[in-house]
Amino acid sequence: MSRTAQRPFCIAKDDSGDFRLTVRETRYNSQNYPLVTSILQDERFKTAAAARAHAKAHFGAEPGQFSTS
Repeated sequence: MSRTAQRPFCIAKDDSGDFRLTVRETRYNSQNYPLVTSILQDERFKTAAAARAHAKAHFGAEPGQFSTS
């Protein structure tokens, strides 16, 4: 695992063609190693822009905090 922090929001397309949002929280242990907790949100979105707008409205996401996979 890399020691670089991951972006807190990941938008990915699932098998059915919908977009899903994963919210990640990064904490650091006593050796300053990142520990990442990922929570896949229940909502499904038709577009990545809709997922991004939801993250901004509900989680206070800002530009540059998103990754895609």
